[in-house]
Amino acid sequence: MTIIKPAIVRVDASTVCQLRCTSCPTTAGAIDTFVGTGFLKLSDFRHLIENNRFIKRVELTNWGEIFLNPELLDIIKYAYEQSVELVALNGVNFNTVKPEVLEALVKYRFRAISVSIDGATQSTYEKYRVRGHLETVLGNIRKLNDYKKQYRSSRPELQWQYVVFGHNEHEIEQARALATELGMRFQPKLNWENMYDLPFSAVQDKELARRVLGAADREEFHQKHNKHFCSVVCGEMWTSPQVSFDGKVLGCPVNHWSSFGNAFEEPLVDIVNGERMNYARSMLAGQAPERDDIPCTRCKVYQSIKEHGTWIKPPEIQPEQPTNDNVRVRRNIARGYDTF
Repeated sequence: MTIIKPAIVRVDASTVCQLRCTSCPTTAGAIDTFVGTGFLKLSDFRHLIENNRFIKRVELTNWGEIFLNPELLDIIKYAYEQSVELVALNGVNFNTVKPEVLEALVKYRFRAISVSIDGATQSTYEKYRVRGHLETVLGNIRKLNDYKKQYRSSRPELQWQYVVFGHNEHEIEQARALATELGMRFQPKLNWENMYDLPFSAVQDKELARRVLGAADREEFHQKHNKHFCSVVCGEMWTSPQVSFDGKVLGCPVNHWSSFGNAFEEPLVDIVNGERMNYARSMLAGQAPERDDIPCTRCKVYQSIKEHGTWIKPPEIQPEQPTNDNVRVRRNIARGYDTF
């Protein structure tokens, strides 16, 4: 059996968020029950990197807003010193960022950031990003761009993630133009529908959605591609396992029910190659029946894969390797971003 030593790891720098996005499990309190609320500590991040030298890239975003983490600047600097790339491609809201952190993102060559902006006007933006302030976000992007000019750097590469809803579909092109003006790659994304049992503002103009997104909704995506919209996330059990702020190894970024171990207390290699994670991967590949102690059993994505027999296949689980160029290296449809 091949021993998995992931070059890319997902470590949630924060499960705290100042916004109250309407269909987000963090807003609903679902994450608090098991994952908990807190910030990644520099000491824990240092321990993880020093004891797992095969890690070359870390994704810092998942359930919260990383820029609320009081130790983020030190984490960014340490990763740079260790030649570990950092990305924030699952999404940041960018409402609260200290000037010194904005500069550090450029100075220490943070690789790429996806900013979640679901509107081109405040009235539309705040319908989903409750408590968010669009002009503050755009102002922070402009300040970041000023630092990029000052340092003559192309990093961090910026992406404008636009989750398409019924209430904001009319502002897609206006947002796209703003993204171009700000030097950002524009990335529209299908909304979550009932993924977390919190449906909100269904798309109204289905033809527009098809032109922009390739599918009007997640069911149509499933019919077109013969796989669940989020099944690519399951592949991260092989390629880029999720670790919570306190070390819980969740395996994938959807799991918030149970862990496979703690990466700050035991070797990460032992956990990702342990019996339970191996069994979970066998379940996802259709090679083993579901089991109550495996978190995938509780997941809608797994249950859909099981129902339709669209098991995870080798082409979907090729190990990702960080690159040093400025082009996208893998299109991640389900998570709504390009991997840089």
